[in-house]
Amino acid sequence: MRSAYPGEVRIIYSYLLSSIEEEYITLKTLKNSERGCVSLLQNRQNGTRLIFRHYRGNGEVYRKLLHVSCPNLPQIMEAAESGGMVAVLEEYIQGDSLAFLLEGALFTPEEARRITLQLCSALWVLHSLGAVHRDIKPENVIIRGSQAVLIDFDASRIFKNESSADTQILGTTGYAAPEQYGIAQTDQRADIYSVGVLLNIMLTGKHPSRELAPGRLGRIVQKCTMVNPKKRYKNVRDLMEAL
Repeated sequence: MRSAYPGEVRIIYSYLLSSIEEEYITLKTLKNSERGCVSLLQNRQNGTRLIFRHYRGNGEVYRKLLHVSCPNLPQIMEAAESGGMVAVLEEYIQGDSLAFLLEGALFTPEEARRITLQLCSALWVLHSLGAVHRDIKPENVIIRGSQAVLIDFDASRIFKNESSADTQILGTTGYAAPEQYGIAQTDQRADIYSVGVLLNIMLTGKHPSRELAPGRLGRIVQKCTMVNPKKRYKNVRDLMEAL
C-alpha cells in the first residue's frame, strides 16, 4: 500500500475534524496543555463514546496502530496530521486509572505481577512496530475489568537507527529513563525502565530509589531500572519470562 501524498494527508486531517464536529458532541475535556487537548466525545446518533486527541507533535505511532488489535491497547479508529498538528479518534476505555486506584491502596504481589505482564503484552505489540511509548505511568494505565490497558501515545516515537538522541525530550519525571533526557536515543529498554518503576510503585507506593520492593519482584525492579540500559532486560519478552 502506497503512502498518502502530503495533499491527501491534509485532506484526511480536514475531513476528520469536520466529521467530528458534525457527528459528535464533546462531553468533557479530559486534558488540556500547551501541546493540545484530549476530549471525551459522544456520537450524536448511536451514543458511542470515543476519545479525541488533538495535539502538536508526531502521529506516526498512532498511524501504525490503526490496524492493530490488542486487548491491552485502545483501538485507534482514525489518525491524521497536518502542519504539525495531530488528530486521533480512538476507543474510550471505561475503567479506573492506576493512579486513582493507588490512592486507595497498594496492590498485592500477584495483582501487581498480573498488571505488569499485561502491560508487557501491550509493549510487545508496540515494540514490534518499532515504537517506544516513553510515558508509562499510573495515569496512562486504565484497569478495565480484569484487563490493564496502556493508553496515550502522544509522547511515543519510532526508533530511528540513524539517530543518536531523541528529537524531543518528553516523559514524566520519576518514570522516564535517564536516556530520555538527551543522553542517548530511547529504545524499548526505556519502557522497561518505566515498567520497573511502575511495578515498584504498585508494591510499595514509592520510587525504587527510595524503597525497593522485597523479594523476587524487587530484584526484577532493580534490573529494570538500572541506569545503564545494557544492564536491563533486553526486551519485554525477557521481562515477562522473569515475571
